[in-house]
Amino acid sequence: MQDYYQTLGVSKQASGDEIKKAYRKLALEWHPDRNKAADATEKFKAINEAFEVLSDSQKRARYDQFGHAGVKSTAAPGQSAGSYGYSGNINDIFDSFGFGGGGGQAVDPFDIFESFFGFRTPGGNNGRRAQKTIYQLRISFDEAAHGVQKQFVIRGENKTIKIPAGVSSGMRIRFSDFDILLEVSPSDKYQQEGQDLYLEQSISYVDAVLGKELSVPTLDRHIRVKIKPGTQPNTLIRLKGFGLPYPNSNRKGDFYVIVKIKIPTVVSGREKQHLQEIRKLL
Repeated sequence: MQDYYQTLGVSKQASGDEIKKAYRKLALEWHPDRNKAADATEKFKAINEAFEVLSDSQKRARYDQFGHAGVKSTAAPGQSAGSYGYSGNINDIFDSFGFGGGGGQAVDPFDIFESFFGFRTPGGNNGRRAQKTIYQLRISFDEAAHGVQKQFVIRGENKTIKIPAGVSSGMRIRFSDFDILLEVSPSDKYQQEGQDLYLEQSISYVDAVLGKELSVPTLDRHIRVKIKPGTQPNTLIRLKGFGLPYPNSNRKGDFYVIVKIKIPTVVSGREKQHLQEIRKLL
């Protein structure tokens, strides 16, 4: 997946106005009714998707921190966050508003998209189209990790909401007449970065020197992990594919064990004697 900043041709320090200006220019250039290149449709979708993320401060912050995993859409495969539908000839429309050879009155390109192409451009602000109702739903980390079904009564009708495994806060589940905005409670056991999980495991300094086998609790089962002799503090042990699943995908993130070494603040006289004997050998 191409970097969203590269897609819009802006730097990571670009202001909101710079991002909006870049989007307007590219959207006009690559709209399939105006650009007949074979890849115009895919290019236009990519531009829309990039702008939808970078024009939203919260989505942009998650993208900057976690990359595409942080803003992964729950849309159906092949449907980007900025999918669209439209009708009419874009050249005629743009000509009549001063963007072609007609020389008419200049207007905001966002007005054109919203008036004629049947969708609300990300970041548009004239509000002519009715907005779908958004319901917020809070779920536990375990429910988000494994997926869950929830029963609701919405507008007098019983609704079954199927939440796929691997969702995160800020993701939406889209329905025809409403959206579900998810909020996921943080785990009390794991640290999360995108679909990757981190777990701290403490061992004694003796086990760090001599090595040890640990039983590590991953999402679904305990895994035996070998600690090599001479392991240093904060060593990362990677368990590939044991992290969170990507929504609606067979892929999974990774699981990392962070090795912490416990250094005793008080030792017995006998322990101190053994340590002093060891030090003489070093």
